Amino acid sequence: MKKYLLAAAALTLFSGSALAQTVLTANIEPATTWVRNFNPFNQTSARQSTLDFIYEPLVIFNRFDSNKPVYRLAESFKLSDDLKSIDFKLRPNLKWSDGKPLTAADVKFTYDYLKKFPALDFVSIWSFITDVKAVDGQTVRFTLANPSSLAAEQISQLPIVPEHVWKDVADPVTFANENPVGSGPLTEVPRFTGQTYDQCRNPNYWDNEHLKVDCMRFPQLADNNQMLTATADGTLDWGVSFIPDIDNVYVSKDPAHFHYWYSPSSMVAFLFNLETANENNKKAFNDLKFRRAVSMALDRKTMIDVAGYGYPTLNEDPGLMGELYKSWADPSVKADFGKFATYDADAAKTLLDEAGYKDKDGDGFRDNPDGSKISFSIIVPSAWTDWIDTVNLAVEGMQAVGIDAKIETPEEAVWTGNLINGTFDAAINSLPASASPYYPYKRAFSASDKGKTRFTAQRWFNPDVEKLVTEFTQTADLAKQKDAMNKAQRIVAENMPVIPVFNNPNWYQYNTKRFTGWSTKENPFVNPSISRTNPARLLNLLALEPVK
Repeated sequence: MKKYLLAAAALTLFSGSALAQTVLTANIEPATTWVRNFNPFNQTSARQSTLDFIYEPLVIFNRFDSNKPVYRLAESFKLSDDLKSIDFKLRPNLKWSDGKPLTAADVKFTYDYLKKFPALDFVSIWSFITDVKAVDGQTVRFTLANPSSLAAEQISQLPIVPEHVWKDVADPVTFANENPVGSGPLTEVPRFTGQTYDQCRNPNYWDNEHLKVDCMRFPQLADNNQMLTATADGTLDWGVSFIPDIDNVYVSKDPAHFHYWYSPSSMVAFLFNLETANENNKKAFNDLKFRRAVSMALDRKTMIDVAGYGYPTLNEDPGLMGELYKSWADPSVKADFGKFATYDADAAKTLLDEAGYKDKDGDGFRDNPDGSKISFSIIVPSAWTDWIDTVNLAVEGMQAVGIDAKIETPEEAVWTGNLINGTFDAAINSLPASASPYYPYKRAFSASDKGKTRFTAQRWFNPDVEKLVTEFTQTADLAKQKDAMNKAQRIVAENMPVIPVFNNPNWYQYNTKRFTGWSTKENPFVNPSISRTNPARLLNLLALEPVK
């Protein structure tokens, strides 16, 4: 009996060690405590490991490989010749994590569900499609509102949910989905506390053959400083945080295993809520001259060098193209309007003077031309230290030209909610990177997305821009797409609805001590960021193998 117990103990220790090898520790989001919410339609309080890892997309488009489709739940798609409909064919014998079949009926149910509950539709898909039909058990046909060469990308942005679970949910907007039934690789949640949670292998995942990671563990980290500690001490295998002086504070701790790769990514910009409830601020915010003056008061280079430690890329393009989309930029747009996106405090003061913004009450700050007071806060997530430093520099620049601006630092979920709901005056925000400027423009300037996503937070909409963005999708001819984008960027540059300052790098740290197979600068097979705006993070996960 003694020998048996010793052998059993040894086996337990061995099994625990083996399991520990296949637990990958990662960070996606800062939080003061974890809240158990895996609702894939929730844009504010759901865990950011929900999409992709619990709910797998139909298709992932690989921006790092000429935007080629990588088929996931779908094994193929086919656009009609007139670009007015598209068929997706699902893989055979797909199952949900509870073992029930995943069929075309679930896909149809999901899109019909979004039509029934439009608050869930965070990409306004029903402004893009007019009908969805299950042709057979594997095939789903979408009828498009307008011809579109990008229909597959647009439709694949949304998660597919199981009809047998969601059809009985009374209020899907507030539904926390604490015990999710999903289609992705990591659907099981064996442990969840306020300090850490695990997502583990889906026993019915169709691609389990390529999944070598049994669980992902997400420790609760409140801000960039805590993330830095967890990264530098080797706790994290996969990170997405801003780390100042990364070569010294991270790489030098273990040069053989601690790595990072920063490629150009999302545009960061300041914006005003053009529909703010503060009527005095609203007057200023809706004045193009005021927005242009604020833009010229921003010292972008100092923001990059001081707040960003030199990692971001300067963006002085009022048409929002920047370095990431430089091949799409119309040089005449920057020639005509570029001065308004370039730091020039004296020019900012002159423009404000000419527009009638003067200190009329003697408090040291400019007022509206009618004498009403302008005073606002710029909101920024409390955990994002690099953005906080960026906003502080912006506040200094605005105050230097006589504008009463301050900083406010809510938690990320509150900040996101404020941007979505429009309960703020001014903010710093970002637009996710894509293969072309179509998606940033579509996400930022679609009136149908108002109140559904933080990307429309400025609440500026222009029918001509929306028409041109639609025209962009109605052809596969690059010259025609560029013509549409040239016209759209000119309108945006002329109106300056958002104020670009730089492009963030694609924040990505990885530790090769326990896992290999990462996407790297030397082998850039996929966008490796674990950010929730990057569906390709799933492909990075599937490429990993534990170190033997």
